[in-house]
Parts: sequence; C-alpha cells; structure tokens
Amino acid sequence: MKVALLQIGYGDDETVADRVDRVAALVREQRGHDLVVLPELWAPGGFAYETWETRADTPHGAIATAMSAAAKDADVTLHAGSIVETSSDGSTGPEGKDLWNTSLVFAPDGTLQATYRKIHRFGFGAGEPKLMEAGERIVTTELPDGVGGTVTAGLSTCYDLRFPELYRAQLDAGAKVFVIPAAWPRRRVTHWTLLAHARAIENQCVVLACNTAGTHSRTEMGGHSQVVLPTGEALAVAGLDEQVLSVDVDLSLVDSWRADFPVLADRRIPDRAH
Repeated sequence: MKVALLQIGYGDDETVADRVDRVAALVREQRGHDLVVLPELWAPGGFAYETWETRADTPHGAIATAMSAAAKDADVTLHAGSIVETSSDGSTGPEGKDLWNTSLVFAPDGTLQATYRKIHRFGFGAGEPKLMEAGERIVTTELPDGVGGTVTAGLSTCYDLRFPELYRAQLDAGAKVFVIPAAWPRRRVTHWTLLAHARAIENQCVVLACNTAGTHSRTEMGGHSQVVLPTGEALAVAGLDEQVLSVDVDLSLVDSWRADFPVLADRRIPDRAH
C-alpha cells in the first residue's frame, strides 16, 4: 500500500480559497499512491475557532467538491482530513448546535466513500465542545491494500487518539489500519508521537497519523506526521515543516505479527465491580 501523508503547513495570511486550490494541486501530484491523507481542519484552521461558523461547509460543498475532483484526477483514495461541517437543512444535534468536525473520504472516482464526525471534542468546555456537536458513530471503511484487495481502516481525528477504547472498538470491527488526521500543537507533540505508537502496539494495527505544520491563530503546530507499524516501529516520521511523507506499507505485517506475537488472543474483559 503506497501512502502519502500531506503535512500541510499554513498561517493566518493564506485565504481558505487559496489554500484549497494549493492543496488540491498537491493532491493531484500524488498520482501513483493508493491512499493520500490530509490533516484535520486544514482549510478552516484547526485553532481558528472564531471563524468556524463562517467557514463551515457541507460534505458536498466547495471544499468537498475540490477534494473530490482532485482525488479523481489523481486516481487515489483521498482521506481529505476534516471540515467544519454545517447541516444543509438547518438541523441540529442533541445539544442544539449545527456544526461538526467531519472527516471526508473520497474514492478514486471522486465519490464520497465515508464520513466520520469526531467523537471526542477538544477544549475542556471551550473550543470544540462549545461550538460543535460530538459524533456518535464508530466508522470503518475499506481502503485499497496495494495488491488488488482492500483493508479495513478505522477513522478517528486528533483528540480521539487519547481514548483507547475507540480503537478497541475499531479493532473489533475488523480494522487493521487506523487513519488519524490531526491539528496537534507543538507544545504537546510528545504526546502525539507516544499515543500513536501506543495505539499501534496495543491493537497490532498500522497507524497513519497526519498532522499539521505552520502557525495559525497564535498556535504553533507540531508536525511529526508518522507511519507506525503494529510492531511499534516508526516506518517514517516527518519534521516540523510542510512535507509529503510517501511510504510503502506492507499490510501483510499485520497478520504475520498477530500470528507471531498473539497478544490479542489473551484479551480478557473483566466483569464490572458491583
């Protein structure tokens, strides 16, 4: 499976329209890859809370349309990171909000293959929890495995990485790959690196973790996008700046490592204390 993680760097001086055009062109340059992954909220700005309402879009809006066309032109499966989703019909979620942090996955023919609404909202009562609804559904999707078949991948976003039970549920749904776009700041990048390794090791899955670069809304981003194998080995790690991390991943390692070191077979879920 040939994967390209596009660690997009941006600042406050670039318009959303210009960034969408620039990123679409970069996606088109990735022809020959099986999967291309973008970071979380790369278009509206991961920490640009004050602009989210005006920059919100739908899964069939302008950003999605541009990413769909880019995926089709490059003939790749594109995890287009996430958008600030707004409902097209004015509907709201259980908390009365009409925004979600929603990931979009496009097939090589440009069709919208999967969406995932971020379950765990970062901000401790501010930011995402104040402005956005929480997702409620675990999502897996099939990705090309590079050898003519497919592999089941679990979708999650940034802060989700801190909640291991989500990845156990994806594992139980058949996932062998976790795709994790993020807008993770530099001041906590050690956590980003460590937690991605932990999710790979404990679930014996491949982790494809695509972070953001640059500085926006007074927040320096952490970069260090990474591909982590189920053994815990980092196959590739990016630096701090914008970078395309192109990696060939042998997915047969998932099954072989699970057979050689069958830790998952020893899982036991104890009864809750009464």
